[in-house]
Amino acid sequence: MNQLNERLKALRLSHAATALEQQQEQLSTYAELTFEERLGLLLESELLNRSQTKIQRLKRQAKLRLDAQPSQILYKEGRGLKRQQVSELLTGGYLHKHQNILVTGPTGAGKTYIACALATQACEQQHMVRYYRLSRLLDDLSTGRLDGTYQKQLQTLAKKQLLILDDWGMEKLSQDHAGHLLEVLEDRYQVSSTIVVSQLPVKEWYNMIGNATVADALLDRLIHHSHRIELGGESMRKLVQSDHLE
Repeated sequence: MNQLNERLKALRLSHAATALEQQQEQLSTYAELTFEERLGLLLESELLNRSQTKIQRLKRQAKLRLDAQPSQILYKEGRGLKRQQVSELLTGGYLHKHQNILVTGPTGAGKTYIACALATQACEQQHMVRYYRLSRLLDDLSTGRLDGTYQKQLQTLAKKQLLILDDWGMEKLSQDHAGHLLEVLEDRYQVSSTIVVSQLPVKEWYNMIGNATVADALLDRLIHHSHRIELGGESMRKLVQSDHLE
């Protein structure tokens, strides 16, 4: 048994080795199973644990701003959140179709929570995800221009099947920043999905981009093939605080 366990671990089947030890400890439970059935259980344990390990790694790498769970999304009346639309997005179909999601609404409407909940579900479906505040991403890309890592940064971003850009429109984009953002979205157009989170209505996005030509190209790549979630109603932060007080 010790040799068998060591060989399983040498083959990087550590979860199967653990499952084998469990079978030996509870031999009476597994005694009536055939060899094929016991082997099948070992392999099933290995696959299941590998899947869970991968999902946890994807969640860490996503660096989400909030630990948001799809089951905790609130569909309060007047919020403008459609249960059917969110349910369809949670299936991940938009990721396979390389479509974008635009989440807009006032401060405290819960925009970031919804984006992170969708991202959490994407990780569960084993997609590569990355969250950024837009200003931080653009600063990183500007630094990359100076230290020679710019192209590598673009390649890394292009590999993410879902990219979240939060705090879109907080300030007007400089010409350099607009150019960086266009390169990011150009690489992703009809290849992967992007979620944009903004306080500004979509119709006001054009004005935040200094260069008109770049603005046209940027918004065409974002808005084309996109789903829109437009939130309203009372601040979710106030509602949550009120619920806690009650």
